[in-house]
Amino acid sequence: MKEPFSMSRSIPMVSLLKDIRACRVCEPELPLGANPIISMTESARVLVVGQAPGLRVHQTNIPWNDPSGARLREWMGVSAATFYCNPGIAIVPMGFCYPGKGKSGDLPPRNECAQLWRPKIHKLLPDVQLTLLIGQYAQNYYLQHEYKSLTEVVAHWQEFMPSFFPIPHPSPRNNLWLRKNPWFDEVVTALQANIQKVLGI
Repeated sequence: MKEPFSMSRSIPMVSLLKDIRACRVCEPELPLGANPIISMTESARVLVVGQAPGLRVHQTNIPWNDPSGARLREWMGVSAATFYCNPGIAIVPMGFCYPGKGKSGDLPPRNECAQLWRPKIHKLLPDVQLTLLIGQYAQNYYLQHEYKSLTEVVAHWQEFMPSFFPIPHPSPRNNLWLRKNPWFDEVVTALQANIQKVLGI
């Protein structure tokens, strides 16, 4: 995969990204083959952790390049230019490759990515102050909690601050959830304030 945006990276970061993008561990299980999609620099202060690339992202090699991404940027209160070009934002999904379609949306991210790469990634992101956890897969990996649903986790977002900020997936499939939970508008306001504070924008 070619780097869609030019950013300054150290030799260890360049080497790690090269290794990740060359990874083919899951390829036999992936319907369209391996195409790891990830974007980060050592200066990242906000870590965006989603589920896994969708079909359009797989085809374009640009993370969150779909309606879900447009809504995510709206929730974060950042422009596309800031989201993609600000070195303060790292985009590292739980699964780096498109997993294929399931009965109700895309399949879950494969576990191999987290096992193989996340410890190495975190070592090279020393300045991350806020990790945005999008959806249950990211939240279950990073958070220790006893809540029974994503809704409860998001409703109690303040308990996980200042390090983690859990939100639902911004997919249009969650429009019903958003209508049922109008209180989430206040969470979005808080998210934007925290993003602006951490990035200094």
